[in-house]
Amino acid sequence: MLIVGLGNPGERYETTRHNLGFMLVERLAREAGCLVKRAECRALVGRCEIEGRVVELVKPQTYMNLSGESVACLLSKRKDLRPQAGLLVISDDIALPFGSLRLRARGSSGGQKGLKNIIDVLGTDDFMRLRIGIMPEHPVRDTAGFVLERFTKAQQSALDEVLGRAADALRAVIRDGIEKAMSQYN
Repeated sequence: MLIVGLGNPGERYETTRHNLGFMLVERLAREAGCLVKRAECRALVGRCEIEGRVVELVKPQTYMNLSGESVACLLSKRKDLRPQAGLLVISDDIALPFGSLRLRARGSSGGQKGLKNIIDVLGTDDFMRLRIGIMPEHPVRDTAGFVLERFTKAQQSALDEVLGRAADALRAVIRDGIEKAMSQYN
């Protein structure tokens, strides 16, 4: 299974809302005792054992809006993986309240440009995803600017708990399958 966290490479973006996917991949790697550092297909990849299964944790280095290039390349090298059963993508979601989780077995991009690019490049929306809410507390005019900002102090203090629940949800997907995990975490 490929677990792909979406984000933007570089120190400038490390702690921004748009990098929740990277943050969660790093947390999973740390908890599993592995590193996400092998360069492959314009991504950083780490092979880890989670819930008794070998998975590959992935951080595309193409920037968010071109994530599909890395994902397609990695899938093409792993002939035994099919998107619908072997790919799970983690992204932020501005339409969900901060900290809420939404697991899906398939679906649209919901306006998230990284997900949209993956769908466009793969030619299918039939892959699992975990969306993590970052909805603003008030209307914003510049959505692109908002997702590239750092979390508020209140959100920063809640972030560890949010990432902990998200990591638990992913472990449930690996252990029990997407349907059961959806019933537990949505």
